[in-house]
Amino acid sequence: MAHFSQSILSGFTRPRHLALFAVLAAAAVPSSADARMGGYDGVWNVTFATTRGACSSGYSVPFTVTGNRVSSAGGGRVSGTVNRGGAVAVQVSVGASHASGGGRLAGAAGAGSWKGIISGDQCSGTWQATRS
Repeated sequence: MAHFSQSILSGFTRPRHLALFAVLAAAAVPSSADARMGGYDGVWNVTFATTRGACSSGYSVPFTVTGNRVSSAGGGRVSGTVNRGGAVAVQVSVGASHASGGGRLAGAAGAGSWKGIISGDQCSGTWQATRS
């Protein structure tokens, strides 16, 4: 009788474990539909740091990602692209200042480098991004 009840219990617990594993595995792997729907969509706050040149450092600019396009979320002209793997290339211009940058987005964060002419000074540096 003990053997019978033990086999009943194992019959109930195994399918639960398999079902839980299947749900976790499905949640951990983004579907191709998710990638097509814009896995990086949203507003990204990008903070710039200057490592070369006399440009100011620590300023932030909001960017918007929609599908594979990067655009301005306020202030200046921003254009660029982000691919399915998160590689991003962006051009920014505000008045006579302009810069280009590249890097990578992953999840809700990103980082990369930039270079340009800001208020007449040639500068370059790094950037960090977080999704709002």
